[in-house]
Amino acid sequence: MKRNSYRLQFVIVLLFLASVLSSSFSIAQAYRFSDNTTEKKKPVLVKTNPAAKDSTEKTPVEKTPNDVSTPAQEIKNVKIISEEDDGKGNFVRTIQYNKGSMRITETIIKPKTVMAVMGLRVNINPDTMDKKLVQIIVDKTEYSLKVLYRKKPIRVYKATFGPQPKQDKCMEGDRCTPEGSFTINHLNPRSIYNKFMQLNYPNESSWEKFNSLKKNGKIPSSAKIGGSIGIHGIWKGGDQLIDLGVGWTDGCVALKNNDVDDLYKFVGVGTKVIIKQ
Repeated sequence: MKRNSYRLQFVIVLLFLASVLSSSFSIAQAYRFSDNTTEKKKPVLVKTNPAAKDSTEKTPVEKTPNDVSTPAQEIKNVKIISEEDDGKGNFVRTIQYNKGSMRITETIIKPKTVMAVMGLRVNINPDTMDKKLVQIIVDKTEYSLKVLYRKKPIRVYKATFGPQPKQDKCMEGDRCTPEGSFTINHLNPRSIYNKFMQLNYPNESSWEKFNSLKKNGKIPSSAKIGGSIGIHGIWKGGDQLIDLGVGWTDGCVALKNNDVDDLYKFVGVGTKVIIKQ
């Protein structure tokens, strides 16, 4: 009986020890499991190559805050009413055209002297020239844009402006081209008008004129100075308007598309532009 009693006690002790060991193992496992799941993981950094683009991706028209934002209405049904010499050395042309629902009559006066030099093309390599020595002269009376290199003319293009080319810009919305000395401060090769060479209008001089006009009550106190002034081309098939001198822009200087392509090769950011009457 005693032996059986000892055996039973021995078995109970073994079972107790086995239970303790099993419990300790479970607790340890639970601790390790909990430790793994609460471990903070480091973020995975993914490096991207901005230059790696699909070669088939189409290049969109570039839009900049100061570029021409909305296309002008295309001018259609252009008709020359009359062409004559005014006896004062000017060529006078009266034309009519449709712009939207309006039929507009416009009279254009150009000096005969400038017609002889239109289309000047001096053979020069734009890749080897010093573009810092390039200067642009825009003459609103002559409807011309001249490119000077080392103070000598190398190009003369026909140019057009707004409907009142001989008036200086006073405020936003007057559709006049500002007069003065400017520089090109941005180049856009994919503008809605072929290419766009933005001018630094308004500059300090522009603000002085604008504030003086306000002070003297010549423009409304609520007037804004405007912007988005530059040199650009025209819609496809619109070169005839440049030839005729139609004032279709909102104050910019417009050239034929082939001419604006040619001019673009000679200019850079910082190129000086003088606009005069």
